[in-house]
Amino acid sequence: MAIKVAVIGAGTMGHALALVYALGGHEVRLTDSSMSMLDKAGGLMETALASLVAHGEAPAECTAEWLHAQVTRLPMLAETVEGADLIVEAIIENPETKRLLFTELDRLAPMDAVIASNTSYLDPFPLIPERRQARSLVMHWYTPPYLVDLVDIVGGPKTDPAIIAWASDLVAAMGKVPLVMQKFVPGYIANRIQSAIAAEVYRLLDEGVCTPEDIDTAVVHGLALRIPVVAVMAKADFTGLPLLQHALRNATYQPPPPRNNSETLDRLIEEGRTGVMTGAGYYEWGTDTQQLMAARDRRLVALKKAMREIGTMAGATRVQE
Repeated sequence: MAIKVAVIGAGTMGHALALVYALGGHEVRLTDSSMSMLDKAGGLMETALASLVAHGEAPAECTAEWLHAQVTRLPMLAETVEGADLIVEAIIENPETKRLLFTELDRLAPMDAVIASNTSYLDPFPLIPERRQARSLVMHWYTPPYLVDLVDIVGGPKTDPAIIAWASDLVAAMGKVPLVMQKFVPGYIANRIQSAIAAEVYRLLDEGVCTPEDIDTAVVHGLALRIPVVAVMAKADFTGLPLLQHALRNATYQPPPPRNNSETLDRLIEEGRTGVMTGAGYYEWGTDTQQLMAARDRRLVALKKAMREIGTMAGATRVQE
């Protein structure tokens, strides 16, 4: 059943989530406090949709005209959330900014609307007004959400279990993979694993051990081939648990402790090199963001198609021969 979805924040995740819900058959309204970001979102959605259609991941009738009929971009929050069934919060990871938004949503949004935060690490529940708690939850997607299927679904201490079940069914109906967690933990599962990788990456870069290119070479030609097929826990079984036990007992290397900064990262940000959206980060990317996103998506689609044929030996969907 189609619902009315309001997406707050048109940046990296917001515009992509608007596209996901539109492809799921829902009526979408998208807003952002930045008019330039809201304007840019239209082109980014068009480019992503064109890639999906070209590679058979979306119906041919999903044209740019269809998209803009399905997704309405609006400058005002009140107009965006009016009559919404689901309100998706996809703004900056700043607790005070989120608190202010939730306060405004409490004033403007229908009382029966479900509020879903896409937060990665912040606990949103203390920031949400009391009377909204029962119909609030986390629905955390991964970039780009129109290709990456995993969605973390987490209720707060006062979330109605029926809302969690409703959200899980909604995600599954769009062909995605809901992962319902028992309680909120910052980073969920996938992001926590990525955080452990990031801590090592920051140390290697800050200590001058290697370059960003070296790190990506090691991941692409070392880790990446095995992970889709045997992931982490199945890979342990293939390696043999006694070998892992001996490796733990005989380890001379200690992983880096959690860290709150990276000199390399701080320097890049000070230089204005904040990533693809600005044309440079660890790499030089240029200014054609839409072309870069399309190139990334083309490769992800090809990998996704290949994995459907290959199958996996890990997780709930593992294939055994």
